[in-house]
Amino acid sequence: MPRKGSNTAIDRIAQEIHNGPGVGALTDGFHLVIDALKLNDINTIYNVPGIPITDLGRYMQAEGLRVLSFRHEQAAGYAAAIAGFLTKKPGVCMTVSAPGFLNGLTALAHATTNCFPMILISGSSEREIVDLQQGDYEEMDQLAIAKPLCKAAYRVLHAEDIGIGIARAIRAAVSGRPGGVYLDLPAQLLGQTMNAAAGAKSLVKVIDPAPRQLPAPEAVARALKVLKGAKRPLIILGKGAAYAQADDDIRTLVEKSGIPFLPMSMAKGLLPDTHPLSAGPARSLVLKESDVVMMIGARLNWLLSHGKGKTWGDQPKQFVQIDIEPKEMDSNVEIAAPVVGDIGSCVSALHQAMGDDWAPPPAWSEAVKSKKRANLEKMAPKLRNNNVPMDYHGALGALRTIIKARPDAILVNEGANTLDFTRAIIDMYQPRKRLDVGTWGVMGIGMGTAIAAAVETGKPVLAIEGDSAFGFSGMEIETICRYNLPICVVVFNNNGIYRGTDVNPTGGSDAAPTVFVKDARYDKMMEAFGGVGVYATSPDDLTRAVNEAMDSGKPTLVNAVIDEKAGTESGRIGNLNPQSVVSKK
Repeated sequence: MPRKGSNTAIDRIAQEIHNGPGVGALTDGFHLVIDALKLNDINTIYNVPGIPITDLGRYMQAEGLRVLSFRHEQAAGYAAAIAGFLTKKPGVCMTVSAPGFLNGLTALAHATTNCFPMILISGSSEREIVDLQQGDYEEMDQLAIAKPLCKAAYRVLHAEDIGIGIARAIRAAVSGRPGGVYLDLPAQLLGQTMNAAAGAKSLVKVIDPAPRQLPAPEAVARALKVLKGAKRPLIILGKGAAYAQADDDIRTLVEKSGIPFLPMSMAKGLLPDTHPLSAGPARSLVLKESDVVMMIGARLNWLLSHGKGKTWGDQPKQFVQIDIEPKEMDSNVEIAAPVVGDIGSCVSALHQAMGDDWAPPPAWSEAVKSKKRANLEKMAPKLRNNNVPMDYHGALGALRTIIKARPDAILVNEGANTLDFTRAIIDMYQPRKRLDVGTWGVMGIGMGTAIAAAVETGKPVLAIEGDSAFGFSGMEIETICRYNLPICVVVFNNNGIYRGTDVNPTGGSDAAPTVFVKDARYDKMMEAFGGVGVYATSPDDLTRAVNEAMDSGKPTLVNAVIDEKAGTESGRIGNLNPQSVVSKK
């Protein structure tokens, strides 16, 4: 049967040669790539078309794959990365060679850093020209560049190796600690032909790509002994725990132990933030005063002050750490009880071995509850304000109520102040519903992440964006409109980065480095592409606009005017900015 596609010569040839597995029938690299992906249940591709992968995208769509084209490769890559997090299958991003590959590489490194399974597939120039540096179109040794920034990198040179190449990429992406994989496909590979029957036999269905890794019984016993001796125990849940989709086992462990838990941002909702054992509103207290801390799928990196310093107080600490990667243990501080294995198996082994006589010391439980009550009572009036222009508390108080009424919606969040305040204020009730910047704190994930969240889950998405963060991927609102996705983007517009109040100290006509165009109308951008744009100046306006957007499912952008004085420098990590000690006279 003829396939739909372009009218190029290569398209006509492909239609002629890929006519079934009969005697003498041929297939080509284009269709072997497609067949290998479909064989392994990969059905969605995030890409930016161009040389040499334009026709590959056309054939993919003709063969029933969903191919979503973006305006920039970085956004397509962020979409693939979060698709991997949500589905536990590698999200696939496809780019053109050299500059397109480099644009996608940031997202690939982001996926690797955050342990999201992702495959970046890029077309490339031919090896014989690249190796002699003869100046081919977009010539670049992409494999060498990718290797330091991903978990694995492969190049396929022969059509008969396409099945093996894709199988290796899938297994590398999801096995052990997940991460990003680069797959290099030179242009000539796609046009190579081979016998169709032999081609079909060359494809590989990956069996058990991420096998369970059971913890050692002695490691489980050691961890329980350390926990049992605690006077002020704490559990920290990381996004690795959310990725594992071991939700029931994690809930059982927490509730059976009675230990307060503190979720990192993308682990929020594994248990509801309103759960009696949630220590989120008492974060400072539990980090400083705890004596035994069990990390489940969380790392003692900068987000937790490396497990030391003022954040952790003066109390001596013992750490229990559950991670699939043995090298993660002792990365910053001594781990008293390392438990190595997949999260589900480790957590299940712990709660099955712990018995029924667990209860944390009552004085500790009451101290945590008391601090929670005090902080929540202190915060409540701020969240109810209806100030104009809005501050972060008033605006997020309105959105907090909306998410509470719509717990199944997915929240995407990025920015500086917008990220920090949202993380602290908006409660989550279900797992994997909060998606944000992750380990690097990278800006620009918003639109790509929102698109993939809508595509992979079919759920409505609320993307809360700082105006600076939105600028990194704002053109993808055209992509949102093109695919008519149920995404409501709220841009917190305070006229600049951190604040919109900085001035040029020289008095010159150039704006200060952190200041944007005053009163920009981001809502008009959405209207230009056929979506709904709303200008909101109060929490009441914001509530009406977002509820209407979530009810309608129409692509919507709400330009939420925030007091330009409301932010703080670098959000809550201003301490990472070096300070000048030199005085200029």
